[in-house]
Amino acid sequence: MIDHCAQLPGVTYGGKCVVVLSGGMDSATLLHLVVRYHMTPIAVSFNYGQKHRKELDFARQQVINLGERMSTVYEHKIIDVTALTAHISKSALTSDMPVPEGHYAADNMKQTVVPNRNMIMMSIAAGIAVNENAVAVATGVHAGDHFVYPDCRPQFVHDLEATIKSGNEGFGHPALFVYAPFLHKGKEEIAKIGDSLGVDYSTTWSCYNGREMHCGVCGTCVERKEAFSLADVSDPTVYEPVGR
Repeated sequence: MIDHCAQLPGVTYGGKCVVVLSGGMDSATLLHLVVRYHMTPIAVSFNYGQKHRKELDFARQQVINLGERMSTVYEHKIIDVTALTAHISKSALTSDMPVPEGHYAADNMKQTVVPNRNMIMMSIAAGIAVNENAVAVATGVHAGDHFVYPDCRPQFVHDLEATIKSGNEGFGHPALFVYAPFLHKGKEEIAKIGDSLGVDYSTTWSCYNGREMHCGVCGTCVERKEAFSLADVSDPTVYEPVGR
């Protein structure tokens, strides 16, 4: 697995790269980084019945904006897997369960785990990569996710790449790999990288509640605020008034 520093000078790849794009900070930064390293992105987003499915609109706009900036058109697929929603419903993101508030270090954040979510998404993305002869499948998982989400940890990503290679031996690009540049980076580092790449974070969506504005108190909102603050990067997010 290639898990290099995202800012190593002189690192250049090429070919197509399937990018799992949620519409949030991490995957938006990842999309820009893929282009920075001269790979052609095929963005793939998923509707799995999440409460915050408005993130898909943000993902769509990110692809359009980056394409206009680079004077090209990038492919973006939105894949509907809502047939699975009822079968992965024991999560605050895919049921009527309230979205928990607080920091990701809190135990109640386990309620936001969607069973096997990243495996489902990455498996489909890998299939697209093989079909398109892409050199990489990219994911924005980062070190801040390790505490809560088992499918964001280094061992999972390592095993995932091995599984993709084994399951597609003799098909697709011979050098196909999982590109996970943030695997050992915190979200504040992602914010710094994105700022250096010119990512417009006002066009990203993090909040798990999916209302008109970011709620400011769910785990992803708290993490988002913290990341901008620690990175000393201006936060363009509009949050709901305190006490709503």
